[in-house]
Amino acid sequence: MTIACMSALGERMLADLAAAEDVELRVVPDAPAPEALRKICADADIVLSDNRHKHPLGHDELSVMRRCRLLQQAAVGYDVIDARAAAALGIPVANATGYNRESVADLVVMGAIALLRNVPGGDAGIRAGGWIDTSVEGRELGAMTVGIIGVGNIGTAVASRMRAFGCRVIYHDIAARGVSGAEPVSREELLDRADVVTVHVPLDDTTRGLMGAAEFARMKDGAVFVNTSRGPVVDEAALAGALRDGRLRGAYLDVFAAEPLPPDSPLRAMHNVLMTPHVGGFTREAQTRLRHAVEINVRRVLAGQEPLNIVNGTRTGLSSPPTADQK
Repeated sequence: MTIACMSALGERMLADLAAAEDVELRVVPDAPAPEALRKICADADIVLSDNRHKHPLGHDELSVMRRCRLLQQAAVGYDVIDARAAAALGIPVANATGYNRESVADLVVMGAIALLRNVPGGDAGIRAGGWIDTSVEGRELGAMTVGIIGVGNIGTAVASRMRAFGCRVIYHDIAARGVSGAEPVSREELLDRADVVTVHVPLDDTTRGLMGAAEFARMKDGAVFVNTSRGPVVDEAALAGALRDGRLRGAYLDVFAAEPLPPDSPLRAMHNVLMTPHVGGFTREAQTRLRHAVEINVRRVLAGQEPLNIVNGTRTGLSSPPTADQK
C-alpha cells in the first residue's frame, strides 16, 4: 500500500503507522510541483492533502488518482479540494472535523477581549514610547451581545464560552439548529444587534464575500468583528474601510484572502486590527487530536473499512481487508 503526503508534516504524522503497517510513504515536493504531484499520487492508495493549502486539487489533479480509496484533508476546511469532482471520480474525501473546536474558540474569546480593551493600540503605543490613551475606553465582554454566524462545532463552543462570561448570545445559521442559552435570529438582525460579530462558516460559493461593505455598514457603531473561518469569506477592502472610518472598533483576523498577508495590505498599518497567522488549530492538544483523526481513517482504509467524516458522499466500496489484487 502507498500513501502520498503533500507535505512533510503529513509524512511525520504517519511515519510510525507506516513503519508498523509496512506502508510506503511518498512526499510531494513543495508547491508548485504539478508534475511531481501527479506522478506520486497516480498509484497512491491513500492521499493526505496539504493543510497549508499549497497544493490545490482540481479535476485534473484528481483524475490521475486511479487507485485512491481516501483523500484525507488534515484540517477541517477542504475548499482546496474540488470535492464534487472527487465524488464524480469515486474518490472519498474526508476531513478532520472538530479537532480544532476548542483551540479556535479560545482564540475567538482572546481576540474579542483584546479588541474591547484596546490591547493592540496599547501595545503599539508603549512600543513607540508612549503610554495609555485614556480617550479609548474599554468595554467588558460580559456586557456585550455576541452574534455568531455559523454554529457548527466551533460556533457552539464559542457560544458556550461567551455565555460563561455573561454575554447575551444570538446566532444565525442556514441550518435549523438549537444552541443552548442562545437566541436564533436572521443575519440582518444579528448585524443590527451584536457588539461582537464572529464568523464560523465553511468557504464555498455561498459564503465567499459573505461579509462585505453592506454588512459592515449595517453593524453597530463601535462593534468588533472576528474572523477565524476562511479569509475569502470577508471582503478585506470593505473591512479596512469600516475600520478606517471608525464605524468598527476593531477586528481580529486569523485568516486572510491571500496567505501570507500581502505586504501592501492596509490591515497591516491599523492599530485597531489584531492579526495572527492562521494558527487557530495550532495548539499541542489540537494537533494531537488531528494526528489521531488522520491515523484512525488511514488505519480504517488499510483494514478495508469505510473511512469516517466523509464530506462528499462517496464510499470506498470496501467492507473487508483489500485482497492481493487490490493492493
